[in-house]
Amino acid sequence: MKAPRFTRTAHIGGLLACALLALTAYVVVDNWGDAWTTPATPATSQAPNTASHAQPQSAQIERGQYLARAGNCVACHSARGSAPMAGGRRIDTPFGAVYSSNLTPDTHTGIGRWSPEDFWRALHHGRSQDGRLLTPAFPYNHTSVITRADSDDLLAWLQSLAPVNQPTPAHTLMWPLGTQPALAIWRSLFFSPTPFKPDPAQTADWNRGAYLVQGLGHCAACHSPRNALGASGAVDDLSGGLMPVVNWYAPDLTSDHETGLATSALSSIVQLLRTGESAQAQTSGPMAEVVQHGTQYMSEADLLAMAVYLKSRAQKAAATAAPPKPPLQAKVSLAVAAKGLQIYDRHCAQCHGEQGQGIATAAGATAYPALAGNRAVLLSDPTNLVQMVLYGGYGPATALHPRPFGMPPAVLELDDRDIAAVLTHLRTQWGNQASDVTPLQVNRIRAAQGH
Repeated sequence: MKAPRFTRTAHIGGLLACALLALTAYVVVDNWGDAWTTPATPATSQAPNTASHAQPQSAQIERGQYLARAGNCVACHSARGSAPMAGGRRIDTPFGAVYSSNLTPDTHTGIGRWSPEDFWRALHHGRSQDGRLLTPAFPYNHTSVITRADSDDLLAWLQSLAPVNQPTPAHTLMWPLGTQPALAIWRSLFFSPTPFKPDPAQTADWNRGAYLVQGLGHCAACHSPRNALGASGAVDDLSGGLMPVVNWYAPDLTSDHETGLATSALSSIVQLLRTGESAQAQTSGPMAEVVQHGTQYMSEADLLAMAVYLKSRAQKAAATAAPPKPPLQAKVSLAVAAKGLQIYDRHCAQCHGEQGQGIATAAGATAYPALAGNRAVLLSDPTNLVQMVLYGGYGPATALHPRPFGMPPAVLELDDRDIAAVLTHLRTQWGNQASDVTPLQVNRIRAAQGH
């Protein structure tokens, strides 16, 4: 005899309710359970080459300032025209805008009432003092790598700043993405704290570099692909990707074809991180900001450690990579080729040379980079080239390279066909072999920036 239909329906409904209750309990425990199970003061761990935080307060503050610079904290936590670290900077995401927090020691709008445990919990678990889940625009997957010692030093420096009473504007994320339940589900899907664990098979420099790249440097926040829900790769994923909203391509740091890290001298990598330019490359776009506010202030030892780690990762990838595919042979019409040459001669040759050889300063530094053999020119994704031609820009002004030469914007002077033609010229001349750039590609990038 069959059970009545309403009985089967009730049974299924009961199972679904139990499953939903179990899922809710899991998400709650996953996001807040540590507050009930961990001691009030987490055990102190040490990063490679990190001294104990039991030191005079002035030394702790100085170290905290160094760590904040290494993490480029000022770039996000300082709005234009406001005091440094007072927050309020608008950070656009594909889902709406997020505003950075006030990290000055103001007791009403900042972190003046935060304890070292509160601050460490924010870095390690992505939760505010009151237990509120923070949005992943704050890269807490990377800050969870940071040790308790470094967390305490960072807080010591922040608490030494002048307090600034500046409330953080409300986020404007599309509903329900900014709600606590939605954030909790997202975190259960994509976030788990990853405290740093040194690799005993590697050198001290390699481990120090890994700690800086994966943690404070949060390099994978840009140099890894993001999925449809905005989650980036693991903290050590450096496989490159298109940065949403800002529309810059962050190259694959494990690919020698895209970055040359596997074959570059360590001194050249250090120079690029310290000054923003080397004989092989120049920084621009978001990376220029990283050098401007962050890496130029780092010690020689730490920059060398980062270079050792990055070069090792690139060499390991090169050893297992498939043989490179033959370069694409662009099919360029005579009309496009003539237009590209004409625009190059008129707008580019004076700085980059008739043969794309670039120009050096009297001191031997790069004034205008060579375009012949330039990896940035040869990237399969031409996004960065289009961005540079449209909007121009300067490299970072650093202590060892205080007056970088710049490039004027052409957004109002050249149309999509002009830009496509001149970039196709760059990618097919002087031995360069890359695909052509189409007006449609240029138009999409221009439209994404609202121009």
